[in-house]
Amino acid sequence: MLRTAGLRVLGPADLPAVTEILGRDPVANVFVASRVEALGLEPRRLGGEMWGHVVDGRLSALCHAGANLVPVEAGPDAVRAFADRARRQGRRCASIVGPREMVAPMWDLLEPAWGPARDVRPDQPLMTTSAPPLVPADPAVRRVRPDELDLLLPACIAMFTEEVGVSPTAGDGGAAYRSRVAELIAAGRSFARIQDGRVLFKAEVGSATGAACQVQGVWVPPELRGRGLSTGGMAAVVQAALRDIAPVVSLYVNSYNAAARAAYQRVGFADRGSFMSVLF
Repeated sequence: MLRTAGLRVLGPADLPAVTEILGRDPVANVFVASRVEALGLEPRRLGGEMWGHVVDGRLSALCHAGANLVPVEAGPDAVRAFADRARRQGRRCASIVGPREMVAPMWDLLEPAWGPARDVRPDQPLMTTSAPPLVPADPAVRRVRPDELDLLLPACIAMFTEEVGVSPTAGDGGAAYRSRVAELIAAGRSFARIQDGRVLFKAEVGSATGAACQVQGVWVPPELRGRGLSTGGMAAVVQAALRDIAPVVSLYVNSYNAAARAAYQRVGFADRGSFMSVLF
């Protein structure tokens, strides 16, 4: 029997089917799921479109097409369909990110039209924990207060610039990035050790649903690295996240960052997959 397949932009009426697909892997899909949970599927609120790959009338896979292009539960046919639409539409995203088995073939199809990328990170281990940390939590790490935004922001900018390779203040002078940092602080998802007006460790829970959350932006000043601040700091973040946010804490890290991976393993994180990022 011939199968019929197509791609369409999804809307609010598709929410139950989208929620079911996102729930197939709550950890890997937490970024998209958290946005859908908070903003729905109307493109203006979502900050982009949600593409759906439909096979025989049933939704089979998703792709969030906003500032990031993020495939979700996409097999080879869906990856080809999403890449074809993205290629015809032209690049509007700053990155492609998601499970490596989806992003790698998508980039193979898009690179002739979109390449070269500024950076390709082909192996970013996805790590998770659902148990109390294996090392003592740093008691000085706490939630950042709203009145500490201007104190935290330089550390966030330094982290972003070091990790991504460009400053988040480019374009709009940093207004959008400042707003995002303030939003995470207000949500109680920004954590730091602040001593004598200086940020010694910081991290954010960037995405969260009732099933899982994802830590991002882990940073220690370069001159203080190697002293265990990130280990105790991450233990404190995990402890708070498991208590207050979600039953599974995840993050993804560049495979070549041996020091960070070792620190996360000491806290109790274990590999459970791999992401890939293509940065423009």
